[in-house]
Amino acid sequence: MRVGFVGLGAMGMHMARNLHRAGLLTAVWNRTPEKARTLAGELNVQAPATLEALGASVDAVVTCVSADSDVLEVVSELAKSLKSGAIVLDSSTVSAETARKAADILHPRSVEFLDCPVSGGTEGARDATLAIMVGGSEQAFERAGPILAAMGKTVTYFGPTGSGQAAKATNQIMCAGIIEAVSEAMAFARAQGLPLDKIVDTLGKGAGSSWYFVHRAPNMVRGAYPAGFRVRLHEKDLTICRDMAARFGVALPVVERMLDEYAELVARGYGDEDISATFRLKSELFEK
Repeated sequence: MRVGFVGLGAMGMHMARNLHRAGLLTAVWNRTPEKARTLAGELNVQAPATLEALGASVDAVVTCVSADSDVLEVVSELAKSLKSGAIVLDSSTVSAETARKAADILHPRSVEFLDCPVSGGTEGARDATLAIMVGGSEQAFERAGPILAAMGKTVTYFGPTGSGQAAKATNQIMCAGIIEAVSEAMAFARAQGLPLDKIVDTLGKGAGSSWYFVHRAPNMVRGAYPAGFRVRLHEKDLTICRDMAARFGVALPVVERMLDEYAELVARGYGDEDISATFRLKSELFEK
């Protein structure tokens, strides 16, 4: 199966490389053409000038872009040239409704759509250990198995279109609560005069540990927050979660608190830092 990749950001670049290692990648496209040309030259694959040209040259396309509008724009362009029986696998984090709209755009051309958002950070993307949550037809899921296996370690089918995004929204709520707790705990530890490096090493092996604690608490020790998962992107995801919950007449306290904190971080100019930058705000609680 010839696979194209669209969206060579912090996650997508690694995912594309893993598809190449599996012998599947044949073409790449990015909104910044130079990034696509550079990777294509390195991997000896094609870098078509347009999405329409990429779609005409492949049997499947993996997309990894930032926002709902981006997904719909990319899918609309690909729909012009993808052949009947092709598959689009969207690994972006968007709303379940956007996933259904994307599937509707492709349906008249008999092109399958899978919403398959991922979790595991840039490390998981690099190491092909991502958790991938998939929605769409079971037949398309089975056909896409080799593509998904090249990018992730845990690949789960959740149901019809939109189910993958609903599962990812669940994950994003969990991440919000965990990073809030980790930031608060680390700020507390620092206020107690504890050596933070030892806290990370010891509690990372205890009952309260988590992926975020082990991999992101070191950012707090260093006071540096290189983008693994940007504040403004998690803010976007939690806004999706808020909207999905609102359909049930529910406001989720963890989501609301973190949206308030992210809005403050963005206002201060920290929107492109990793979400572990919430430590900045938690530390200030002890400085009043």
